[in-house]
Parts: sequence; structure tokens; C-alpha cells
Amino acid sequence: MSSLIVIVYPTEAKAEEVRSKLFDLQKEYLIKLGDAVIATKTEAGKIKLNQVVNTTAAGAAQGSFWGLLIGLLFLNPLLGVAMGAASGAIAGALTDAGINDAFMKELAANLDPGKGALFLLIQDMTADKVLKEIEGYGGTVLKTSLDESKEQVLREALSRASTQEPTHEATQAP
Repeated sequence: MSSLIVIVYPTEAKAEEVRSKLFDLQKEYLIKLGDAVIATKTEAGKIKLNQVVNTTAAGAAQGSFWGLLIGLLFLNPLLGVAMGAASGAIAGALTDAGINDAFMKELAANLDPGKGALFLLIQDMTADKVLKEIEGYGGTVLKTSLDESKEQVLREALSRASTQEPTHEATQAP
């Protein structure tokens, strides 16, 4: 079963930094992410979702390939590519993999402008090692599907960042 965790960071850049770190940890098999999306709110109040995979573009690319293949069979590859791209883009736009977009927009509506909310759908993780890697980034837990004891461990790890020097940033010598 997957776990949902939403962490708010002071900036979108900080949320992106943590997401990038989690992707690195995924390469080391310490965490398996089902989805990782950053939501922000503009000064005008518009919610922006920064998703890893654009399903519309992926659908259009896949549709173009199959359209070209079918078009070659019927001796009209250009029409096949156009029809395939259009149908693939429509199918991709209607596909919502991972965390529900409406849910993310609803939660992100409560953000202060400029802050970044990192939505994580975690399929599996080595909790102690992952928390050790991200605790220096800080952040505030907004929502989680973890049980109370695991949620408390996460909150404590993130709160330690405000009381100690970050270990992930390089320091310059005087």
C-alpha cells in the first residue's frame, strides 16, 4: 500500500531540491516513488502543478508512433501521424496517474503565495535512511496517510533542520 505525504517548503526551489534528492535516493533503491509533484500558488491565486510526467505530451508521442505505423500500412503516413498524435494527446490528457490533480489543487489553495508543497506518493522506503537524508531541508508536514508514530518521526526529523546547520549545503572558507 502506498503512503501519501505532503510537505510544505518556504520556496518552490527548496521543494524541487528535496524532490531531486528523493529521485537520487530512488536510484539507490532507498525509496520507491509512485508520484512526486510540486504545487505552488501564484500571487494572483492560481495553482500550478509541476509534475514529473506530462501525460498529454507522452500520449501524443506514443500516438504519433502508432499513427505513423498504421499510416505506412495504408500508404498515408502523414495523415496517420496527425490522427495518432491527436488521439494520443486526448487519451493522455484524460489519464491521471498517481496523485489526483483535484486533490492537490484543493490542498495547494491553502498555501501562501511563493511556497511549494511537495506531494509524494511513496510505494516503499527505508525510512531511517531517507529521513536522515532529507531532515536538513526542513519543511512542514501538511498532510500524511502515515500512522501516528511514523508521522511523528517525520515531523521531528523535519523540525530538526530549523535547530541545526544544514549539512547538505557547501560552506565557503573565509
